[in-house]
Amino acid sequence: MALRAFLILLLLAAPCALAEGLPDLGEVAQAGFSPLQERRLGESIMREIRADPSYYDDAEATDYLNGLGNRLASRSPDARQHFDLFLLRDREINAFALPGGFIGVNTGLILAAQSESELAGVLAHEIAHVTQRHIARMIAQQKQNQLVSLAALAASLLLSRVSGQAAEAAMAFGQAGAIQSQLNFTRENERDADRVGLTILDQAGLDPHAMAIFFERLQRATRVYETGAPSYLRTHPLTFERIADIQNRTQGLVYRQIPDSLGFQLIRAKLRAQLDAPRDAVVFFEQSLAERKFLSEAASRYGLAASLMRVKDHARARKELEALRRLVPANPIVETLACELASGAGGPEAALACYREALKTYPSYRALLYDYANALLRTGRPGEALRLVEARLQVISDDHRLYVLQARAYAALNQRLSQHRAQAEAYVRLGNLTAAVEQLQIGLKSGDGDFFQLSSAEARLRELRKRDAEARAEAGKR
Repeated sequence: MALRAFLILLLLAAPCALAEGLPDLGEVAQAGFSPLQERRLGESIMREIRADPSYYDDAEATDYLNGLGNRLASRSPDARQHFDLFLLRDREINAFALPGGFIGVNTGLILAAQSESELAGVLAHEIAHVTQRHIARMIAQQKQNQLVSLAALAASLLLSRVSGQAAEAAMAFGQAGAIQSQLNFTRENERDADRVGLTILDQAGLDPHAMAIFFERLQRATRVYETGAPSYLRTHPLTFERIADIQNRTQGLVYRQIPDSLGFQLIRAKLRAQLDAPRDAVVFFEQSLAERKFLSEAASRYGLAASLMRVKDHARARKELEALRRLVPANPIVETLACELASGAGGPEAALACYREALKTYPSYRALLYDYANALLRTGRPGEALRLVEARLQVISDDHRLYVLQARAYAALNQRLSQHRAQAEAYVRLGNLTAAVEQLQIGLKSGDGDFFQLSSAEARLRELRKRDAEARAEAGKR
């Protein structure tokens, strides 16, 4: 994984803090690391994650995950910040919190969870690490001790969360090992995150008993893992005492059966259909339906339809989709699949008609909007795509993918200044100010645009240059 290699190199090359003037981070009693500093550090880490091939930028799965995460965070009395949950395409069972409210989830965790409450239990635990400021306190303490630079701390923190194997590789080197060993959560941190996470789960209307059930199953699974424990157990060590403590805390809670949401079941099926080899996925869902070994028949039929589409068996996919629609009420995830099938089997006009109809019911559903804009661009309708995207940008202005689509539409219309301006705005939303400045510079040299467009682009370039210089200066102080 390129990200892990980059971070190991960064960590090993980071100079000792004794050779740098460290900024004053304030009193350790206040965690010594302000929420703004925490968010900026998280954003700098996220720039590397988004550039990595394992970053799984699927609109439906990400929206589901953030919906569940926000449901949990809204029930935490200590949540004073925005949370961003993202996916990594990785079969290992893992989740990890980063500074600034960023929470990474491996696709393997969603596939391993046998209920929505099990998945939510892990997310609630990670949210609790953030709201209790465990990460900020660890980083602040290490900086107060003047052990390492902030760049090295960031690299080591992410390595220790993303990959136990990468962290072990880093520990083979002197300074790297010293840093990583200081950034493991303490037993007290883990108990605190369990305690707060259970409260969040219960308040959010999910099953708090699921946390201990999932952790127990993970612990039992370590006996059959050929390559050692799952990443989650390496970064969040489980003990019998810790599981017993979770069970004791849930004993007094009234048991209630919490049904999984349809979204959870469909997203699990989608991940398996997309991440398994196409033929293997078809066989898996066929067997689950034939033997009736499934958590949800609707999800298995969705997964089979999606898998059949990947092997170009559109006729059978259409039959499964029809059976699926008889099982569930109208749903945007199902409608998105239907339009994808129309695109593959019915041709461009059928697909466009499907997207137009679906967006009448679900006008703000990102996956439908992205797919419809892409379909318009593929069929030579950049003007329509541009109007669609710009209407959405009037409502949501922080979505980088909308700006990428806008840039593509302008490129098709041969409007170069506007194309590069839109691409610059996409980079701004991704936290890459340097690339945004470069795009505006290219756009201003393109030779098109009227006086007002040129003046606006020049003003934006001056603003972004200033912000980029400030960010570089702040990074230099680390």
